[in-house]
This record gives sequence, C-alpha cells and structure tokens, in this order.
Amino acid sequence: MKQSSETLNKINPNSLQFSEKAINHFKSQLLGKTDASFIRIGVREAGCSGYEYFFEFEDILHAKDTEFAFDHCRIIVDETSLNFMKGSLVEYSEEGLNKGITFKNPNAKAVCGCGESFTLE
Repeated sequence: MKQSSETLNKINPNSLQFSEKAINHFKSQLLGKTDASFIRIGVREAGCSGYEYFFEFEDILHAKDTEFAFDHCRIIVDETSLNFMKGSLVEYSEEGLNKGITFKNPNAKAVCGCGESFTLE
C-alpha cells in the first residue's frame, strides 16, 4: 500500500500522519545514502514499558509493508508495527538541546519516565 503527501494533513485513525518537519528530517537522513531507498519505522518489544519505536535504513520493500512517499522521501512500516501505530502523528521537535522524532500515539496507554518505551491498550 502506498500513500502520498496528499494525505499529509488529513487525520486518519487507520494510518500514520507525518509533520512537515518530520518528513524534512527523514529526507535529510536519506540524502546521500546510496545503499538505502527507505527509512523503516517500526515497533519492537523492548524497554522498561514493553515496546519501543525504531528507525533504520532499508533497501527492500516487503509485500506487507506500507509505503508513505513524500517528495524524495520514502518511509515504510511493516504490517504489525502499523497496527500498533495507527492514528499516530510522527513529528520532529526541538526543545533546547533535545531534538528528534516523537510520536503522538493514541494507542499508547503509558510512556515510561525516560520516554523511550511505551505500553499499549
């Protein structure tokens, strides 16, 4: 399944939304990467609360991946992770010395104190 920037500002509880700053951040990370065509976002079991988000460079699009394409920026999410993140807003924020990708995930029941992991409903 492929989604485009046309859905950028539309709220969809069955998909992911990305802020413009997040897309620009991912685009800059992919720039100059000759061995990767995508950024993979996912969820895995880890951390003190049960699950954590991960990001990695990827060159393979699997059959059950969902692709989000935004002007030279291709983000992919596996089916299981997408189910955990449906309805989320992926943002890039800068607060003082802290900057990075954040998730506003309506499925997260609680987030640990360090902000690195979460539990699901």
